[in-house]
Amino acid sequence: MLANKPKPQRASLHVKKGDKIVVTTGQYKSDEAREVLSVDAINRRVVVAGVNLRWKHQKPSQQNPKGGRVQFEHPIDVSNVLLFSEKLSKGTRTKTEVVDGKKIRVGVRCGTKFD
Repeated sequence: MLANKPKPQRASLHVKKGDKIVVTTGQYKSDEAREVLSVDAINRRVVVAGVNLRWKHQKPSQQNPKGGRVQFEHPIDVSNVLLFSEKLSKGTRTKTEVVDGKKIRVGVRCGTKFD
């Protein structure tokens, strides 16, 4: 019965790993540019440096004999981020254009090419 369950489709997202982005909503909203650490296209989530920090309590192990608390970033929804434009010095929406047979991301307001 579970074998017939459809597999989730990989979504096309407007951000990639290593992009400079701006968080547009929530507790971490700001005009400060931050870096994308990883992207989960199936669940439409991104991990951003210094955003949505959580504590994890770790038991002592051979690698970490003292154990303790470790702080790390949790993913946020991709709809809460925009690419950071140097021209505008704030976030911008993007569109895709085909140049020389390749798709590139272009800022809607500023025309900045991100690829």
